[in-house]
Amino acid sequence: MPELPEVETVRRGLDKWVSGRRIATVEVLHPRAIRRHLPGAVHFADVLAGRLVGAVQRRGKYLWLPLDDEDALVGHLGMSGQLLMQPVEAPAETHLRVRFTFDDDGPELRFVDQRTFGGLAVSTGGAVLPAELTHIALDPVDPAFSDDAFVENMRRRRTEVKRALLDQTLISGVGNIYADEALWRAKLHGARPTDQLSRPLVRRLLGHVRDVLNEAIGQGGTSFDALYVNVNGESGYFDRSLNAYGREGEPCNRCGSPIRREAFMNRSSYSCPRCQPRPRIPAARIPR
Repeated sequence: MPELPEVETVRRGLDKWVSGRRIATVEVLHPRAIRRHLPGAVHFADVLAGRLVGAVQRRGKYLWLPLDDEDALVGHLGMSGQLLMQPVEAPAETHLRVRFTFDDDGPELRFVDQRTFGGLAVSTGGAVLPAELTHIALDPVDPAFSDDAFVENMRRRRTEVKRALLDQTLISGVGNIYADEALWRAKLHGARPTDQLSRPLVRRLLGHVRDVLNEAIGQGGTSFDALYVNVNGESGYFDRSLNAYGREGEPCNRCGSPIRREAFMNRSSYSCPRCQPRPRIPAARIPR
């Protein structure tokens, strides 16, 4: 699933191409793509036609396009969603779900989603922050993010540090890939108890999280298959800079030990057995 760097890359591209343009028509080609818009496809198309798009915004892994009259078009890419800018004459993609044209007859916006886990919806009165996203915490590259509050909230939780990093109510935008990368840089195993982390250690970890995210944004995100692309259909290349994630059996770039893979929440965690030793605590201490 795209994480913050991938979604921020898409946001920047969308802002360049759709901000200040007026939607002419909307065509819904698959109802699942707008399943969160409860009034249905006809209402979705009618309420968006003629609306002026403002500067594109993001909270965590969600995007929204502010509209005039304080509404917003909210989007989540899910596992395979793509928001692509295409010439009007370009042939339709195999998994095209929603098509937006604009009154200037310029490039159109297409929502393409092979697995249909992503989706779009109109949020009433949500131009500043859609109500559907208010439960999501700020992310560490947001200027309003409070390092002090994060440190205290992290240390109050009685859980594992990687689980805390993936908790979108604590810190948003961090997924499996970037959590593993930040933990590798901080020399922390993901199972370390959060209530046993010192304040300086949490601050150091947060610094690594922020660095990893900013570096990945600078490289257009991480692409492990053809399903993540930016609005121009281009893949990111941060995967060339990964130190832990997806490198099972390869030598650690710091000490040379083979990177290990461990099961984690129906996914996998990657870490160095020498640089990131497992915590020596009873398993019962950590909530599951």
